[in-house]
Amino acid sequence: MSQILTFLGESSAARTKIAIASAKTLANQGKRVLLASGAQPALPVMLSADLGPDPREVGTNLQAVQFQSSVLLERNWEEVKKLEAQYLKTPILKDIYGQELSILPGMDGALALNAIREYFESGKYDVIVYCGTGDLDTLRMLGMPESISWYVRRFRQLFVNSDLGKAISDSPFIQPLISSFLNVNPTADNFAQPSNQVNNILDKGKEVLNNPKQFSAFLVTNGDPIEVVTTRYLWGSAQQVGLTIGGVIVISGDGNSNFSEDFAPLEVTNIPDIKEGNWQPLIDALPDFTAQAQQAPRPIEIDINARQVRLFLPGFDKKQVKLTQYGPEVTIEAGDQRRNILLPPALSGKPVAGAKFQNQYLIISF
Repeated sequence: MSQILTFLGESSAARTKIAIASAKTLANQGKRVLLASGAQPALPVMLSADLGPDPREVGTNLQAVQFQSSVLLERNWEEVKKLEAQYLKTPILKDIYGQELSILPGMDGALALNAIREYFESGKYDVIVYCGTGDLDTLRMLGMPESISWYVRRFRQLFVNSDLGKAISDSPFIQPLISSFLNVNPTADNFAQPSNQVNNILDKGKEVLNNPKQFSAFLVTNGDPIEVVTTRYLWGSAQQVGLTIGGVIVISGDGNSNFSEDFAPLEVTNIPDIKEGNWQPLIDALPDFTAQAQQAPRPIEIDINARQVRLFLPGFDKKQVKLTQYGPEVTIEAGDQRRNILLPPALSGKPVAGAKFQNQYLIISF
């Protein structure tokens, strides 16, 4: 089973050091490791290796790649054009080329996430260590499968229930007109096919993200009080995208600090900073990532028998958490993150009977 490991925290240098040390450690254990990052200049310097948009050998069992959004966009654009040609008789994107496209805000995260997905599904690697920005942008990127699936789910149903959707499905006059533009018959099943394909990909992404055996993150801090506050905020925000935080790594000059109370119940690991390029002390101090991730609190627990949903929201207090229920799902706001919870059939559509915030958990009763 492949795994994805990433790190969250304010210090880019500290996170990069931990990511490299972790990749080296896992590779030394005989695992096939891919160390992936954005186009940051620090990684190749620390690795003493030239990196590019395709994986390159940087050690035994260890490859590294730097995502370049322009290259990823160019490669993915061809797939978009193939998909368009599958459904439209006269494609409109065929004369637009990936080499001329520029990167828009938000594209970097989506492209990087898709690249991680492709490497994960390739079966070439046992572990992918992702060294991203480690902030809210990384969390929004990782939360894309759940966010996009909500938009697909809700707007698809709105379209089906709309007069236009009903006209397309039922009218004998509109169907021949649409057939002149599409390569498929305008039936409900055929219109659902593209969204079903998208949903399959999104569902797989959500399953991986929500499984700590396959995807986990660790908090990284240098112990500065302000940075600790930021790291706790990222901890709570990660729960909003369903990402399990396995533990905390505090990197300092002497490898000694005490932040157990700030991050309870997570296990805190103190490690020394590297000196004169000597990675071994840092490598020796790293935790067992898999074991800690499986012992860490889950972001969400649903108890159908008790008719309760428990959300772990550390780093926030009662005033920072908001619960609403406008549609068939429950919406939770905490910090600058919003999450729509798709409830199981036994609880779906039932009104919230009560809610309380206790011991870092939001407990919702139905």
